Amino acid sequence: MGWGTYPHTGRSPGRPPTAAAIKVLVRRLAEENTGWGYGRIHGEITGLGVTVCPATVWNILKAAGIDPSPRREGSSWRQFCTAQAKTMLACDFAHVDTIFLRRLYVLFVIELDTRRVHLLGVTRHPTGAWATQVARDFVATLDEQGHRFRRLVRDRDTKFTAAFDAVFASTGIRVLRSPVRAPLANAYAERWIRTLRAECLDRMLIIGPAYLRVVLDEYVAHYNTHRPHRSLDQQPPAGRQLRIITGDAQLDRVERKEVLGGLINQYAHAA
Repeated sequence: MGWGTYPHTGRSPGRPPTAAAIKVLVRRLAEENTGWGYGRIHGEITGLGVTVCPATVWNILKAAGIDPSPRREGSSWRQFCTAQAKTMLACDFAHVDTIFLRRLYVLFVIELDTRRVHLLGVTRHPTGAWATQVARDFVATLDEQGHRFRRLVRDRDTKFTAAFDAVFASTGIRVLRSPVRAPLANAYAERWIRTLRAECLDRMLIIGPAYLRVVLDEYVAHYNTHRPHRSLDQQPPAGRQLRIITGDAQLDRVERKEVLGGLINQYAHAA
């Protein structure tokens, strides 16, 4: 052994590298809890039995492009809706003009988590009393199903009266009013209205409320049970059983079903 040399131990000098699983866990906690800093994350993983120093957590976050010390602000409205989606509903009015230039109004409710739409009613004269009555019928259905909802988002339309809010309050659902002139605060309902117009109403001539109700019932059934949604991993709000294709021959047995007289097509495997 020469002067100043030491046996090679097979290990690089310095601190050993952090395990990949720990890095993944730190990034996951940061992504799922945007208000947590490196200290809070360090405390959480310590409770899971992971032994790392706070500086290591800081470095992992920094390397991932995540601020190790985020500003302590309240969650945004979008973050709140995402976190509470399973217990939230949203409602709104959509208007439809007939070929006779008469305006009809449609009141609906949408579940934020599943995007399932409930059609409450169609009318020429949307009054507070009418909205309260159809809301009462809807809530009765929810109670029969043993609902899980705790909040309802609505705008400040004068047709939504105190009596309307009281109907939902009676079943444990708190009504949240969106800010003035802030349609994005009720974005889920607004987005459904846009989809309804683009896929259905803008491509049809509506003659009256009875006909509109028939059209909407058929479209809503299509929307809830068949139409895929990117936010739901291309599943419809009601979900469906996927059929795994094992051969090209099965693709020859795909059948088309017309919705609304062929305005919309649905496809499924032949029985």
